[in-house]
Amino acid sequence: MLKSAPYHADIEGHPDGICHWLLTVDGVRVRVGHWPVANAKGTVLIFPGRTEYVEKYGRTALDFGKRGYACAAIDWRGQGLADRLLENHAVGHVDSFEDYQLDVKAMLAHVKSLGLPEPYHLLGHSMGGCIGLRSLYEGLPVKSSVFSAPMWGIKMSAALRPIAWGLSSVSKPLGFSGLLAPGQQAETYVLRATAEDNALTSDASSFDLLQQQLISHPELALGGPSLHWLNESLREMRLLAQRPSLDVPCVTFLGTEEAIVDPARVHQRMEQWPRGELVVLENGRHEVLMEIPTIRNQVLDGSVDLFNAQTTEIA
Repeated sequence: MLKSAPYHADIEGHPDGICHWLLTVDGVRVRVGHWPVANAKGTVLIFPGRTEYVEKYGRTALDFGKRGYACAAIDWRGQGLADRLLENHAVGHVDSFEDYQLDVKAMLAHVKSLGLPEPYHLLGHSMGGCIGLRSLYEGLPVKSSVFSAPMWGIKMSAALRPIAWGLSSVSKPLGFSGLLAPGQQAETYVLRATAEDNALTSDASSFDLLQQQLISHPELALGGPSLHWLNESLREMRLLAQRPSLDVPCVTFLGTEEAIVDPARVHQRMEQWPRGELVVLENGRHEVLMEIPTIRNQVLDGSVDLFNAQTTEIA
């Protein structure tokens, strides 16, 4: 029997979300939420970014629901209400980036058991774009994929990159890989930044919503990543960069003001994607689905156009 998990509808204004606890094959408890839609044309599998949580996508699910699509989203291991993997719960951590695929498998089995309608479509944001790309290589059964500022590279200076590789690599054998990566803080970025200077969104109301979510439910908050997470992510992105793009219909959205992931890696990947399109959003920051309405609607409508095209093809 499925075990219900909390869903904090009070912080994002969409009370129809339903959450359950899932246990992965290696014994980690994750949380998956879903938003059913009557007569849905398919289901969007939302792969959130680092530090994110199910409720953050309530508004996005509502928007997709209005366009005819059900949604499901996950709290990855180490964040949200899923099991935290270090004694210090403020530090983002994963033992191996491959472990996220165990979360994906649990989520997919859950979505199927709920009877959420096919075809499935992928929406991967930031770190979820890295996890999602790996999932596509491993046969994730989706008809199309949408990526939002995908973490196919991390934006850092040329001088810092070898330091990040070197320090994170030696931290493992020397036993300090659970510490915060240099320059990172235990307090979550959203509560340290302001609506004016944050790197996530230029929309003040959306940024206020993010802050209110974490003020109301601080258990959802997550600080910077561990050195171990940093090393695992660098290795995963390097491995993925060596693989060819897939023949899966794809659209990727990237803001011109992107300051978190490496835009060059996104451009390189999409230039090689056979049925892929890169949409560059003028003045968009990292969270394009939480940007000003004109940008948000461009992302939502472009995503649904892709989904609809695959549904028509199937019909």
